[in-house]
Amino acid sequence: MAIVTLGIDLAKNVFAMHGVDATAHTALQRPCVPRAKLLEAVAGIPPCLIGMEACSGAHHWARLFEAQGHTVRLMAPKFVSPYRMSGRRGKNDAADAAAICEAVTRPKMRFVPVKSVDQQGELVVHRARQAFVQQRTATINRIRGFMSEFGIVLPLKASTVRREALHHLEDLPGWANTVINDLLSELHHLDDRVAQYDHHIQVIAHESTAVKQLMQLPGVGPATATALVAMIGRGQEFRCGRQLAAWLGLVPGQYSSGGKQRLGRITKAGDPYLRTLLILGARSVLAAAKGKSDPVSTWAMALEKRAGYWKTVVAIAAKNARMCWAVLNRGESFKLPA
Repeated sequence: MAIVTLGIDLAKNVFAMHGVDATAHTALQRPCVPRAKLLEAVAGIPPCLIGMEACSGAHHWARLFEAQGHTVRLMAPKFVSPYRMSGRRGKNDAADAAAICEAVTRPKMRFVPVKSVDQQGELVVHRARQAFVQQRTATINRIRGFMSEFGIVLPLKASTVRREALHHLEDLPGWANTVINDLLSELHHLDDRVAQYDHHIQVIAHESTAVKQLMQLPGVGPATATALVAMIGRGQEFRCGRQLAAWLGLVPGQYSSGGKQRLGRITKAGDPYLRTLLILGARSVLAAAKGKSDPVSTWAMALEKRAGYWKTVVAIAAKNARMCWAVLNRGESFKLPA
């Protein structure tokens, strides 16, 4: 029988394939496929539905398989594991491939859109910038820690650490002076790197119409807009803006039972980088809302009085996520309400 559904368990060097026919009987079972022969093995199969977990390299393989006429669906690993018949203790590559093959056929399964080469390239810029920022923060903390060993305690503010560390440099003995001097040089280098990648993001924002439309929203800058477009494209995988907000972890978790509604803290699911950018943008919106009379500012100030600062920030971030989805899905520019 012809293979109609194929599950592939991705890895670095050895892959597993599991295919079923129209009657859901196993038609192909290959637990060990070398990386160099995977494309050839899939090319020998007539066009079918291919399921894979969304992981490193998944989008690359998805583009290659789609070029051969296959229909490719990517799924989050947490949605696949319940379909593993052998359970948690029977995990292996063959069992994972069979679980993927089963999960991809579920009518209510949620799929991850396959990213284009340009989208992944833009995401690489954001990931690299994020790594440089983390290295810079770690270097600042390292300077503070080393200098505290010699009785020089510096505050948390980064600009103050730079200034005071340079001011106290001559007070440090021998090798400590050399180390702190090298760390300050590394800090300057990281500042240049972050500024360079900020410029890259500005160039990406200037070249994209969708990003320009998103940047018209309050609290959405070049970094947030470019990261969102690179991550979800036009947002067609989401039915509504609230689903996007839930995917970003900006909605409260539910612990409801027996007809009683119990809402907890936000779930913090999804990509923490995107959520952080939206939270930072929401803080700027709330800070600028004082003294304004437009509907968004009036709503934000009233909510802050009723619910507090941080709940208001999260609510603004969730609202911005919903508005971002509307702008991307409809392809229209944002219009400030009268």
